[in-house]
Amino acid sequence: MLNWLIEPLSFEFMRGAIITAILLGILCAVVGNYLIVQRMGILGDVIAHAVLPGLAIAFFLGIDIFLGAFICGTLSTFVIAWIQSQSRIKVDVAMALVFSGFLALGIMLVTLLKSKLDLHEFLFGDILSVTTDDVKRTVIITAVVLVLIKLFYKELLFYTFDPLGAQASGLPVNLIHFALNGAITLTIVASMQTVGVVLVVSLLIGPGITAYLLVKELHQMMQLGAVIGVFSSITGMYISYYLNVPSGAAIVLVVSILFLLALFFSPTQGIFTRPEMTHRSARLFSQFKSQNPK
Repeated sequence: MLNWLIEPLSFEFMRGAIITAILLGILCAVVGNYLIVQRMGILGDVIAHAVLPGLAIAFFLGIDIFLGAFICGTLSTFVIAWIQSQSRIKVDVAMALVFSGFLALGIMLVTLLKSKLDLHEFLFGDILSVTTDDVKRTVIITAVVLVLIKLFYKELLFYTFDPLGAQASGLPVNLIHFALNGAITLTIVASMQTVGVVLVVSLLIGPGITAYLLVKELHQMMQLGAVIGVFSSITGMYISYYLNVPSGAAIVLVVSILFLLALFFSPTQGIFTRPEMTHRSARLFSQFKSQNPK
């Protein structure tokens, strides 16, 4: 058993991949909770696909593609906010439009600029190819985002649950809004190499929504979600190593299984274990016993 756990760690690429996966498991779980609470889970998917034009342009210009991805992802959130503020269009419709528009622009730019960007890696990730610089960048992004969330937790909590009240109390809600979107974009950019844009939303939402079924407070959701994210990342990496399957898909599959377990067996909200279901089962059993006496 010990050799089974230690063997993957003998390879440097696996050590870097596991460290990156652990950091992103924490970061995605914490940041994703704000999307869950605001019922904006689809925003993660929008930003994840909106970074493609930035990747194509950055690759063509020979600059850091992650910088291009961050700029373009952030721009997409500004466009959504602008459409919403300048019209009667609802935010979900604006997000759908931006999603398709930015994705189409990215595909066109990849073709027109004759970019050699690996779309397969962009879509599905390749955590085993992370370099030392990638690990350092992930450490910095994780540390910066988590420290800022810790410092401004009360303001973020107030804004998340009552944006109108936060605005009335004098909080800079626009700044908070775009700061949160910036944190989400950074998280997605950092996660692209791990699971790719197709699966990144699952890593953002899965651990948090699983924790939501088990605890009540936001800070508890963040803590438990981080634990779930770390466990899923490590387990997924080991599954990937021993079964020779894509790492990103393995990580997300573990996240999905844990969510289903919580959905079915959560002590308070589980389909099979919530109080009303337990009482109903007991009542049905009692009726059965009365109708079928020994």
